[in-house]
Amino acid sequence: MIAYLKPFQELLEANAQAENAVAMKAYMKNRFEFYGIKSPERRELEKQFLSEFGMPKPFDKKVFRELWKANQREFQHFGLDILRKQAKQASEKDLALIEELIITKSWWDTVDGLASWICGPYFLKFPERMKPVTDAWTVSENMWLRRTSIIFQLGYKQKTDVEILTDHIEKNLGSKEFFINKAIGWALREYAKTDSKFVRDYVERMKEKLHPLSVREALKNL
Repeated sequence: MIAYLKPFQELLEANAQAENAVAMKAYMKNRFEFYGIKSPERRELEKQFLSEFGMPKPFDKKVFRELWKANQREFQHFGLDILRKQAKQASEKDLALIEELIITKSWWDTVDGLASWICGPYFLKFPERMKPVTDAWTVSENMWLRRTSIIFQLGYKQKTDVEILTDHIEKNLGSKEFFINKAIGWALREYAKTDSKFVRDYVERMKEKLHPLSVREALKNL
C-alpha cells in the first residue's frame, strides 16, 4: 500500500467486523474480500482520513490503481467516493484511467457509479468524445463497457442524447447477459421521468425485440 493510503488501511483494519465481512462477501457472490465495514461507517472513516491527509490530486493514477489493486472491496468503494467528488475536475486525458477502472475488478457496485457519476459528467464536459467512445464501448467484448455505454446518461434528463441511447440499446438486443438487459430497462425507466410518452412508444414498438426483463424495468413506474 502506498504511503498516502497506509493510514486509511490502518483505519479499516482497526474497524473491521468479521461477521459483517462474511455476509457482505456472500452478497457479492464471493467475488471480493471485505473488512465488513458498512457504507455509513466507511464514509465516516473516509471523512476522518481526508480531513487529516487531504484529497489526492484529481484522477491520480497511482492512488486509484492502488485502490483497485487492493483485495478488500472497501478500497474500491473509497476510490469511487473520491472520484465522485472529483468528477468535474477530470481532464480529457483521464478517460483512459476511467476505462481502466471500469474493466478492473468489475461488478455492478463499482461500474454503475463509474458510469453515471464519473462518465456522465465527463462526457458532458467533453461532448465531442461522447459518441465515438461510447459507440466503441457498446460493441466491446467487455460486458461492463457495454453496460456503461447504456447507462452513462442516467442523470442527463433533458440533456439525454436519445439517438445514442436507442442506438446502444439496439446494438445490445438479443444479449443473454442479465446486466445488459437490466441496464436497458433501467436506462429507459430513468428517461421515462423526462419523456414518458417516448419510452412507452419505444417499448411498444420494440417489445418483440426487447428482453422481457428490459420491458418490465422500463415500464415499472409507468
